Amino acid sequence: MSNLAAVRLAPLSCAGLGLSVRGHPLLHGIDLQLLAGETLGVVGPNGSGKSTLLKLLAGLRTPSEGRVQLLGEPLADLPRRRVAQTLALVEQQADTHDAISVFEAVALGRTPWLSALAPFGETDRAIVEQALRDVDAVHLQRRVWGSLSGGERQRVHIARALAQRPQVLLLDEPTNHLDIQHQLSLLHCVQALPISTVVALHDLNQALTCDRLAVLDQGRLVALGAPFDVLTPARLLSTFGVHAHYLTDPYDGARILRLRTP
Repeated sequence: MSNLAAVRLAPLSCAGLGLSVRGHPLLHGIDLQLLAGETLGVVGPNGSGKSTLLKLLAGLRTPSEGRVQLLGEPLADLPRRRVAQTLALVEQQADTHDAISVFEAVALGRTPWLSALAPFGETDRAIVEQALRDVDAVHLQRRVWGSLSGGERQRVHIARALAQRPQVLLLDEPTNHLDIQHQLSLLHCVQALPISTVVALHDLNQALTCDRLAVLDQGRLVALGAPFDVLTPARLLSTFGVHAHYLTDPYDGARILRLRTP
């Protein structure tokens, strides 16, 4: 396959990916290909390896086995600047004690694109302002970081990632700390972006809106495919330990999950 075809089909992929810590396997044998323009959801019980997988895909941790490829090239061989121009990660827990404004925090997303010959300019300012609009945070731009609530900080982190203008966006539980309105608007925004996205989610009804789902269980990929094909009642019982059935919303015909404990 040519490099051009690899980029079109799998902007991000991994093969045989695994991580062990002091002999304890956290992930093992993960094979994934992120398709161009898709939103791939990652779901699984607590401790199944969702956050670990995203960190490996972002290059923040070195795998014990397997490899990650970004735009058809080994991630480990790429310069960090090029990786940062191509891929952005929003972690669950990220903070700073610097007394910076929200605008300055989001503008940090432009850092991979700046140099002595290409300093922060009007184009960068326009990109930052658009990122703030995308997460409904324009009104926060003059606020000091330390004055923000947890939900506001999460939106600013996502705006910073959008300001990188990545081709691949990794989001680890992006709706944590957000009220329901901003949860829904954020997911809609992310899914409308012309980029490829991997998003770890706890809410299985939100996960149903993804193009495909990867289901992790005890560090292994146990299912991959269209949401309704992989989140079957049998899978939900074996992996999540819950009984489930689908209901049809009479308002718009959407199928939603109803869950209960055994």
